[in-house]
Formats: sequence, structure tokens, C-alpha cells
Amino acid sequence: MTLSLLPAPARPGPETRITHVVFPGTTNHHGTLFGGEALAYMDSAAFIAATRHCRRKVVTRHLGETEFRRPVPAGTLVELIARVVATGRTSMTVQVELWTEQLYSEERELGCVGTFVLVALDEAGRPTPVPPLVQESTG
Repeated sequence: MTLSLLPAPARPGPETRITHVVFPGTTNHHGTLFGGEALAYMDSAAFIAATRHCRRKVVTRHLGETEFRRPVPAGTLVELIARVVATGRTSMTVQVELWTEQLYSEERELGCVGTFVLVALDEAGRPTPVPPLVQESTG
């Protein structure tokens, strides 16, 4: 049997998408995703989006406003969508949405949304400049 290789994927777009299944080991006694697990998923997505933006070492500096909109039951798919929405001299603000999707239907709802600020570091671990955010044109 010969496996054919797929062509290399295109360069990542302006957003990072990650999908997880909510397994029972990540839930609380109500059978829903622990808030801390949701935040860990979101921080990971923010880290990837910020790293792709600046292609440097990054660390989370600040967790901004986060809203848990609905419980996320075990057996649910969660899709995280992270976008760099602003840049400073050495920092990037990343908005992360956590969407829930029923495993056996296409029903989707926004489960959580939060803002993370990450800082780029140089080889010595000091804050270093990041590229400005380039807005995509709409016409």
C-alpha cells in the first residue's frame, strides 16, 4: 500500500484554530469543563497566535476580561479561535473565543471569550519589539 502525501498547507492565516474533545477527566462534579481547563486551552491558543505573529519567544503577561457564557458538557467538541487584535511596542493582545459543538450535530454556541496580553522576549529574556498589526483590507 502506497500513501500519497498531501501538498504542504498554505501559510497560516490571521487566526489560530484548535479543536479539543471535552473528556470526563477535564470536567468537574457537574460533568462540565473546569474553568481552569478552559483557560488553559485559551492561553495555549493565544500563545500560538502571538508566536505566529512575531515569530519570537512569548509569555503571557495579563489575562484580561473573560466571560464564561455557558457550561461545556463532557463529550462536547470545543473549537478555540485566537486572533491578534492589537499590538504595542513589545506586546500583543489576543482575543480568544471558545466555541462549543455537539459531537453528533452541527449546533454551535459561544461558550467563553477572553483577552490575553502576551509579550515577546529576546534571547536574553527581555521584552523585544513586535511587528505592528496589519489590518486586512475589505475591498
